[in-house]
Amino acid sequence: MTTPHIPIRKLEVDLSQGFARHWHGGDAFRTQYYNALSMSFPVGEQSFIDAVREGVKLLPDTPEHAALRHTVAQFIGQEATHRHVHGLYNAQLEKQGLVNRWQHWANWRIAYGQKKGINVRHLLAITAAYEHCTAVFADGTLRYSSWFEAADPAMRTLWRWHSAEETEHRAVAFEVYQAVGGNHAWRIRWYLYVLVLFAFDALRQTVLNLWHDGTLFKPSTWWNAATFFLGRNGTLWRYTGPLLTYFKRDFHPDQEHALPSAQDLAQGWLVANAGSYRVVR
Repeated sequence: MTTPHIPIRKLEVDLSQGFARHWHGGDAFRTQYYNALSMSFPVGEQSFIDAVREGVKLLPDTPEHAALRHTVAQFIGQEATHRHVHGLYNAQLEKQGLVNRWQHWANWRIAYGQKKGINVRHLLAITAAYEHCTAVFADGTLRYSSWFEAADPAMRTLWRWHSAEETEHRAVAFEVYQAVGGNHAWRIRWYLYVLVLFAFDALRQTVLNLWHDGTLFKPSTWWNAATFFLGRNGTLWRYTGPLLTYFKRDFHPDQEHALPSAQDLAQGWLVANAGSYRVVR
């Protein structure tokens, strides 16, 4: 079931003063990898908002869909907040000399899809796929404390706040897709597309960031990359199983496969860090 209430929060982290060039404990690779992800968010979050907003219009205006419509409005509120915060984040990256190409790649694909008249159900399938990937990454960010243990406290708060909210609304796009008659076959086809595209875009934007950072060819950069993916609690080990669950015919985003659950981790972080944000709606 869709989460009954998804609060809209204002993050109390001031990005206007900037942050360290290698804010992730001096680790260039980890810093530039997460910077690359941030670069994708403003365009990505807007596309997700547009997809669910258009998708819910396909539903009859009847009482049985009222709860889903309400949840979609809350989803849009959270995603709009993420878009705004990462826009501020990315503005600081530009000041550091980084170049955001990911936003242009994404905008080109969106414009191409619009030109071809892509069906709203396909847009919802793409959104649900990205939301599952994001939820898996969010779970790891909250579950494995070592991933952000060395990070600047403000940046650690930003990423964990984002992760907690992604966990809260992880099922919304999926449920809209199901409600408008989306089928399993197309859900899987678009998921495969998203997995390949996301991995490719993340890699090339990270490499581009490292190039502009002047750390691309340092041996320490690629040693840290190897430990990030393959070390103890490495992302490759921790992501693979949860990402594969999406292929199950009876998959639902709110299914839990580990204890404590992702939702428990998210709510635990939100309670423990209530001073880091303000609920606005």
